[in-house]
Amino acid sequence: NLPALIRRAETFKNRRSVKMDWQAAWLLRGVTCTDLTTLSGDDTEANVQRLCFKAKNPVRQDLIKKLGVEDLNITVGAVCVYPSRVAEAVKLLEGTGIPVASVAAGFPAGQTPLEHRLEEIKYAVAQGAKEIDIVITRPHVLNGNWKELYQETVAMRAACGDAKLKSILAIGELGTMDNIYKASLVCMMAGSDTIKTSTGKEGVNATFEVAFVMVRAIREYYERTGFKVGFKPAGGIRAAKDVLVWLALMKDELGDEWTHPDLFRMGASALVVDIERQLFHHITGRYAAGYQMPLS
Repeated sequence: NLPALIRRAETFKNRRSVKMDWQAAWLLRGVTCTDLTTLSGDDTEANVQRLCFKAKNPVRQDLIKKLGVEDLNITVGAVCVYPSRVAEAVKLLEGTGIPVASVAAGFPAGQTPLEHRLEEIKYAVAQGAKEIDIVITRPHVLNGNWKELYQETVAMRAACGDAKLKSILAIGELGTMDNIYKASLVCMMAGSDTIKTSTGKEGVNATFEVAFVMVRAIREYYERTGFKVGFKPAGGIRAAKDVLVWLALMKDELGDEWTHPDLFRMGASALVVDIERQLFHHITGRYAAGYQMPLS
């Protein structure tokens, strides 16, 4: 029922509001659930160095002290890069406990031969990646080849070894909500630890309508199997106010466990800076310009 789904998503965004100290706490939780990401063709070692510095220090230390949360050791959930940059990120984050995630499997299109995609996964893991964000073969979904999608995802799960597998559905290219729901279930049955909305490269990325479809698939899968699968919206998440809605959605639909970084992540590059600005406003009563915050 697409009209009902759209109405539910719109009303949810307007109803949920968190203010004052609770808002600051939720924003800090949002930082810990963020996969700080750089996936550009011009990525260099300098880009990765800057990203990793921001990952270790996502909020200015003077703000952390004024909030009284020094003992929480706030960091981002992970740093996400291309396979060729994994080794650099691993070295820069050594001893911090922040995992390095890598996109793989022919990201973002997923149109390379399967054996090449599996080798790319194995390469990223060998370089030190603890989480692998793979892209599914969209034509399998569009043609109803669910067995093939399942078998490919199982093979990718095996290639990951001990690394966490996050399956990107690329929802903007799947055609219908029915396809998104079915692809979510197939990926979970094949062993995905997390299902993710988008690569961030499609025309449509993380929307709340799609989120409701995917998180309810997660809920149904958990109710039937007892296995907890994570959720990761990605693409277009830039504003701190959106973080509050995403966390509220997870808490309402799946429970508090899904508001922690082991089961919930957001893929973003500029989000942390806006969260930092909102925390600055919470403390001082005025907004800081973006240039006053450390660059990510």
